[in-house]
Amino acid sequence: MKVFAHRGASGDYPENTKSAILEALKADIDGIEVDVQSALDDYMIIHDSWLDRTTNGTGKVRAFNAQALFKLDAGNGEKIPTLQQLLEWNNNKTLLNLELKHTFELEKFAAVLENNIAAGNISKDNVLVSSFDHHQLQFLKKALPWLKIGALTSSIPLHYAKFAQELNAFSVHVDKSFVNKAFADDAKKRGLKIYAYTVDKEQDITLMLEYGVDGVFTNYPAQTKAYLASK
Repeated sequence: MKVFAHRGASGDYPENTKSAILEALKADIDGIEVDVQSALDDYMIIHDSWLDRTTNGTGKVRAFNAQALFKLDAGNGEKIPTLQQLLEWNNNKTLLNLELKHTFELEKFAAVLENNIAAGNISKDNVLVSSFDHHQLQFLKKALPWLKIGALTSSIPLHYAKFAQELNAFSVHVDKSFVNKAFADDAKKRGLKIYAYTVDKEQDITLMLEYGVDGVFTNYPAQTKAYLASK
């Protein structure tokens, strides 16, 4: 089962920051999941649309430019990274799951991906874009047919993973509290990977194994990898 670092190694370091990303890379994980928000002039790596939970700022991310956002403390004196910084820190070492939150100007976002692929900062195989906004996923898949997309849900739909198959998705990303073996089996029958979030406790990891889930997003990637190795 694959292990993805949820917002980096966010159980021990400020989420979506450089230290969380670099620590996750040390754990030799299968991928790193981060969140992408639009600022006025750039894409920032931060989960919430509001600044107050994870930084010492107030207001919405999209109300500021990157220069203003860099002045904020995102935890332990760290800065809110840009998407470009993330791509350079990762340097194609592992898969990056970019979860779109309040992300706009998707033509520009697509261009950033293509430019970084051309520059060798990341390969097509190491990019996975996910979102709860399936309209955005559909747009990006049409714009970039090569792009792997992950359709997010926090429910068990009547037709299980059919919605993800209709999007021509690579994977379906499910809430650990809203998944069962039938959902996992259905995803696999449709040729989809099924990944569960956010899975930290050993009992939940074991349950995901029993369901046949292909991977988990975890705040403690090294700990989760060690537990899986012991199974």
